[in-house]
Amino acid sequence: MEQSNPTYDAYAPAQIADRVCKIGLAKVTTPVSTMIVLALLAGAFISLGALFYAVTVTTGKEAAPVPFGLLRLAGGVAFSLGLVLVVVGGAELFTGNNLIAMAWAVGCVQTSQVIKNWVWVYFGNLLGALGTVALVLLAGVPAIGDGAVGDTLVRIARSKVALDPVSAVARGILCNVLVCLAVWLCMAARSVADKILAIIFPISAFVACGFEHSVANMFFLPLGIALTASGADALSWSGALANLGLVTLGNLIGGTGLVALVYWFVYLRGAGMRPGARG
Repeated sequence: MEQSNPTYDAYAPAQIADRVCKIGLAKVTTPVSTMIVLALLAGAFISLGALFYAVTVTTGKEAAPVPFGLLRLAGGVAFSLGLVLVVVGGAELFTGNNLIAMAWAVGCVQTSQVIKNWVWVYFGNLLGALGTVALVLLAGVPAIGDGAVGDTLVRIARSKVALDPVSAVARGILCNVLVCLAVWLCMAARSVADKILAIIFPISAFVACGFEHSVANMFFLPLGIALTASGADALSWSGALANLGLVTLGNLIGGTGLVALVYWFVYLRGAGMRPGARG
């Protein structure tokens, strides 16, 4: 009997849409305890990617000038570590989970299930980011390079707090369009190498363009506050929380409205709804 060769081609967009819906259903039915632990991991993973970006690329750029575009590109590649760990290692990330809105639009999952997933995952991401902040401080990472790393981390946090509300929301929208597209492309992949390649370009683009990611800000902002706590120009929690709220709103709009619901409209709007599925 002749055996067929394995398929290595990427999944087609319509197939990706079906996979997103099935995975969305699996995500919302995950036990809360498991969901929180996986979200905690994602918060830590994104924080490590953010730290990698700050330490290896941004710090010391004045001493060794590099063309602006190349520096931003290198920063994006370094930051991609976070989503690679999330997708390949397995974790629950709030921004990527905005794609669950596609399963909601089809009627596979209830409104209450989507909200519960987003709330618990957001909470878990925050815990993971704050835990990473504590470990970074205990490890003395900000002192690396005679304090240059700490100066870089503070500068990043200040730039985020200084954003006006419109810019913060708009940058959040653009960021999660690219993050969700990275996750969408991963759904087309059949191998680990494919997934990593699918992640690098969209994530590099959002970092290079200076867009805002809520989970990364859960790391940068508290760390900046801790590092400036004893100074006269200390960063405030009110400014940090305002930025985080605005960026989170932007992420929601970008991920749900401009990716999940657009692809639902293109590929799934004619799909049948389970009776009583949407609550």
